[in-house]
Amino acid sequence: MAIALRSNRQISYPILSAGAFTATPAARETGPAGASKPRLLDRVREAIRARHYSRRTEKVYVQWIKRYIYRAVLGVELPWLDDVVRAKRPQHLPVVLTRDEVRAVLQRLDGVSRLMALLLYGAGLRLLECCHLRVKDIDVATNQIVIRNGKGGKDRVTMLPAAVKAALIAHLERAREQYQADLRHGAGWVELPNALTRKYPNAGRDWGWQWVFPATRFYVERLTAQRRRHHLHESVLQRAVKDAVRGAGIAKLATCHTFRHSFATHLLEESHDIRTVQELLGHSDVSTTMIYTHVLNRGPAGVRSPADRMFL
Repeated sequence: MAIALRSNRQISYPILSAGAFTATPAARETGPAGASKPRLLDRVREAIRARHYSRRTEKVYVQWIKRYIYRAVLGVELPWLDDVVRAKRPQHLPVVLTRDEVRAVLQRLDGVSRLMALLLYGAGLRLLECCHLRVKDIDVATNQIVIRNGKGGKDRVTMLPAAVKAALIAHLERAREQYQADLRHGAGWVELPNALTRKYPNAGRDWGWQWVFPATRFYVERLTAQRRRHHLHESVLQRAVKDAVRGAGIAKLATCHTFRHSFATHLLEESHDIRTVQELLGHSDVSTTMIYTHVLNRGPAGVRSPADRMFL
């Protein structure tokens, strides 16, 4: 992928000696003495964030631009890149748990981990979608959950399962008590998406913007000196689910995302319309949703093997 960098200012780069690749050189712009200019890659990051791309996309773009600067601008060849072949992603069938297996895993979870896993299975959430939930995204009155800025930057609405509702309300009450205690100690701030901090400077302290699953500790944001809480890190639930799957004696390679696969498959087993399942999952194309039909009475599961008739 070729990316052209344009600038009206002179750009200077450090001179590299042969084999000096232990550190990535920073691209800096030269300007008038005393003038503070943002670094080139910082400007790239700002442009990417202005387009509301995810942080992971931003990381990939910056890595590609660094490679481009090495080869096209500095004229430095990286031999190890010549042997890299872009492999095609293989088509794998999703791992799906039966209802009994889901129950066995959930029974080995407790507290916040159990509640989050119930949302993954009961509402078809992705792991990070669950971690990124804000209080205002939970509509208890209408039994709905709003997923904002999901995969592909899309919003969607999914169900709030009745089996989760009471536990979630109790959890939010405890989270609010913690939030009020944070306010009394000069904290209570959270990070806001995109440029909302500049538009609504005090919104980061509102209850509606608080994380549904906050971290146990807060941190001090470097630029604003605000005492903030991040959302619970996704690795907490990943480890808990991994231990629960092992404890249940399930041989399948089940992860947090397996709950989402099971959600879709079990809905289709109950004869729910595939378009409805597509909307709940947030798939752009129904062909993506159709992969879950592999466990229904179609294909191999609906065909009787000739070996079964041999001794009749």
